[in-house]
Amino acid sequence: MVESEENKTETTTTRPEFPTGRIKRIMKLDKDTNKVNADALFLVSSSTELFLRFLAEKSAEVAIEKKRKIVKLDHIRTAVKRHHPTSDFLLDSLPLPAQSSEKPASDNTSARTVTDKPAPAGTRRIDQFFAKAASEEVPVLINES
Repeated sequence: MVESEENKTETTTTRPEFPTGRIKRIMKLDKDTNKVNADALFLVSSSTELFLRFLAEKSAEVAIEKKRKIVKLDHIRTAVKRHHPTSDFLLDSLPLPAQSSEKPASDNTSARTVTDKPAPAGTRRIDQFFAKAASEEVPVLINES
């Protein structure tokens, strides 16, 4: 009986939490990638899920340290800064923290958003993938009969 339960757990595969079609499209953004193997797609999906779980746990720890119930961008930035391998690639992509309402905004030109920074040669930003192209925007026609 114990062996049959072990076999059931070995044969059942876990389904990724993220939509595989979207992950596949993101992977194909790389010009060198023509086809994506199902195993590679599963591994990227699983590693993305693990990374986001890790980031959420570390951000929640920072929020708890600051005696907050809601995780905010500042908590995520702090968690990323504490974990050096993550900060190497992710810190530049996170938006800058907003100024608190107590301090007046002195100059809007000093606060640069992430999209203002030029991407390195041969790379594209992920937000370009999710932005609608101008050709995709089709006006909606309404028949008034």
